[in-house]
Amino acid sequence: MKPKSDVLQGTLALLVLKTLERGAMHGYGMTLHIQRVSSEVLRVEEGSLYPALHRMEQDGWISAVWGASENNRRARYYQLTAKGRKQLAEEEKNWARLAAAVASVLRFAQ
Repeated sequence: MKPKSDVLQGTLALLVLKTLERGAMHGYGMTLHIQRVSSEVLRVEEGSLYPALHRMEQDGWISAVWGASENNRRARYYQLTAKGRKQLAEEEKNWARLAAAVASVLRFAQ
């Protein structure tokens, strides 16, 4: 099994890639979307999000362009690349496998 930080990093990548499947967004918009869709359970901190976005951009999973936000401020808008769509499918498979494994352990009766 991956070390805890790798699992969490992979989970953040999955959440970001899935969010960007809807279309281009800036970082703050992603955090709001994840928070809202998770019924306020998941909160992505800036200190985690922006390094993750940078890694994903370096890996070619996302691309970014500068644009104006809703309040007319300069913001980077991120979008999925073809490589990112493939990675999203892989991350979803990995998550399903991990969730099934955890569920098996939780159901195990002695």
